[in-house]
Amino acid sequence: MFAPFSNRSPEQTNKEDLIFIQPVGFVENQICEPTSPEQIRELESRIVLKHQFIGGTLGLEPGQQILIVFYFHRSSRYELLQHPRGDQRKDKRGVFALRSPNRPNPIGVTAVDLLEITGNILRVRNLDAINGTPVLDIKPA
Repeated sequence: MFAPFSNRSPEQTNKEDLIFIQPVGFVENQICEPTSPEQIRELESRIVLKHQFIGGTLGLEPGQQILIVFYFHRSSRYELLQHPRGDQRKDKRGVFALRSPNRPNPIGVTAVDLLEITGNILRVRNLDAINGTPVLDIKPA
């Protein structure tokens, strides 16, 4: 997928303003619609890696924390100032001060507990991404 690096329209976007990111895998869990992060984190999730990336798990061990970098694939727009979690009773804050999925570049990062690795499947806890979410990278915490 190509994504514009600026707020320019596709017609105005220069080749230098594009970046290419491919998912290394996808999230599998029981949550198919956006919901509160607390509800999602209560469940275990699976990171299903594309087979060509299995070798990248060498050195990961169950019991450690890892960072999952993912793409908010259901996010379509953003505002620079937002009410935290959409709660109108709370004062607006800047998008960079929030964990909102509605961001200029809809990328999420969550520290998770790695429970198990079996082949191309990483079983994790505390991931706040819904079923089908593209995983962009995995890093040690």
